[in-house]
Amino acid sequence: MGRRATGPVLQAGESARRRRAAGPGPQVVPSLARERELWAAGHEVVVGVDEVGRGSWAGPISVGAAVLPRDRRIYNVRDSKMLTEADRERLFPRLASWCTTWAVGHASQQECDEIGMSAAQKLAARRAIDGLGVMPDAVLIDGLWDFVTSSGVYSGKVTRIVKGDAKCLSIATASILAKVTRDRIMRAQAEHFPAYDFELNKGYPCPRHKAALAAWGPTTIHRRAWVFMDHQPWDGVQRVVRDLQPTLW
Repeated sequence: MGRRATGPVLQAGESARRRRAAGPGPQVVPSLARERELWAAGHEVVVGVDEVGRGSWAGPISVGAAVLPRDRRIYNVRDSKMLTEADRERLFPRLASWCTTWAVGHASQQECDEIGMSAAQKLAARRAIDGLGVMPDAVLIDGLWDFVTSSGVYSGKVTRIVKGDAKCLSIATASILAKVTRDRIMRAQAEHFPAYDFELNKGYPCPRHKAALAAWGPTTIHRRAWVFMDHQPWDGVQRVVRDLQPTLW
């Protein structure tokens, strides 16, 4: 878990991802509309929550949680997928000092393999909420799945928002904090596994990552319970097999 945590970028790939995330029409700017509604209803501590890393082949799954102040604002915050890696890194220290409190919780590759991806996401969420040091009065989650109350760490009001990281400022902030924190972990791992380009792909699927797996097999930070791992070469790294193997997503 990280709290107030202290290579070249594939620009073409990032641009394509940003265009796909944006979709047609004008870009949506995250706002405090949902937070203000909850504050007005008497919910003092409103937490934005988002996940990163679920679809990755390697590394942890991470969940960010952020509590924003009511009286100050930082501009140029967007859905983390709409920002370049350099933009996210520039925003990170400003967001970290702006938040009333924030935390990033992780579930390791080993935990993803042992308990499955859904349980690992709940575990990361529990660690993130615990890391805030305050109990939420309300939680805003990106997407349709409430993985916070189902984690057992919190049982209060939850609002699920489709594309919440593009619409809700606290979720967008949590997304950036989680993304940068996890990206730094993967860049550090790249030094130990240079063939896999983790500093570029952060463990996510791409042609060079797939080619490295085919040539050298999984590393110790790969999620070795994935079904597609059946067809990879194994050289000194133990295969993980669960009764119900997780699919890629």
